[in-house]
Amino acid sequence: MNILWDFDGTLFDTYPALVEGIVKLSQKDLDRSEVLKWLKIDSKTAFKHYCLSEDLREEFQKLHINYSKLHSRPFDHLEDVLASVDNNIIVTHRDKESTIYLLEKFHLAKYFKEIVSVEEQGFTRKPHCSSYEYVLKSHHIDLVMGDRDLDLIPARQLNIKTVAFQNRNIAADFHIDSYADFIPMVLNQLHETQQSPFDR
Repeated sequence: MNILWDFDGTLFDTYPALVEGIVKLSQKDLDRSEVLKWLKIDSKTAFKHYCLSEDLREEFQKLHINYSKLHSRPFDHLEDVLASVDNNIIVTHRDKESTIYLLEKFHLAKYFKEIVSVEEQGFTRKPHCSSYEYVLKSHHIDLVMGDRDLDLIPARQLNIKTVAFQNRNIAADFHIDSYADFIPMVLNQLHETQQSPFDR
């Protein structure tokens, strides 16, 4: 079983860092739960909603990356999931250096075969599927894990099964709210459907 993962909001709870980035750029005391709602769609939508210029994107990246290095943590029970499958690959809009930094900080780097930093490596931002197609040249992917529709749209286009994490508002083959549910609700079910009738 090989899994392609999003990073922010899927592997690590970096939403507080993303929210703080938007609040700081806006220079207003925004309702943080409202900001989170827009970010859960995507950062472009949040930028538009709060009338922030795309010229501020680089500053936003710096703000939330610096904040996340100090405060972000992996989601509970994540390591059990990473250890239960054969290969894990990350496709993220985050830069590679800060991705590796957080994985190493929490001793999770050993579980990942490859990290693709979408824009750093010259791919179009998700939901464009070019970064996923790049991964598929080197790895068979059984499952894509993400917390936003833009993570799962490319998977659906490429006929890969999907898991939505902590987001019931998007289309996916599976929805889970905690990684404690991954093995019983996703992995075991997939193994059952992959078995031939003679194995049962």
